[in-house]
Amino acid sequence: MVLQPTSPDGRRLRKRYLADRAHLFTFVTDPDVPPTNNGSERDLRPSVIFRKVTNAFRSEWGVHFYAAVRSVIDTGRRHNCDPFDAVRRTLEGHPVYATAGPK
Repeated sequence: MVLQPTSPDGRRLRKRYLADRAHLFTFVTDPDVPPTNNGSERDLRPSVIFRKVTNAFRSEWGVHFYAAVRSVIDTGRRHNCDPFDAVRRTLEGHPVYATAGPK
């Protein structure tokens, strides 16, 4: 952080890192914080595979519908709720996590 960038992009990047500097290495001091975003990448993988196997979506509403269903199912999974129950609770207007117990 001692060096002063000369390009506009470098200055912008340095400014962003200065603002977030205190949080850059939280994973070192807090063992509950994972050092990577692998969990997020794993959550995206089924969507990417679906898109590749089916040769993408044929409609805009299909994209949004699939993303919404995946979001509900993945949230339910994180809260120990089976996929069917997560979708049912969502359609009934109830939060997915309300009945979930600890793993």
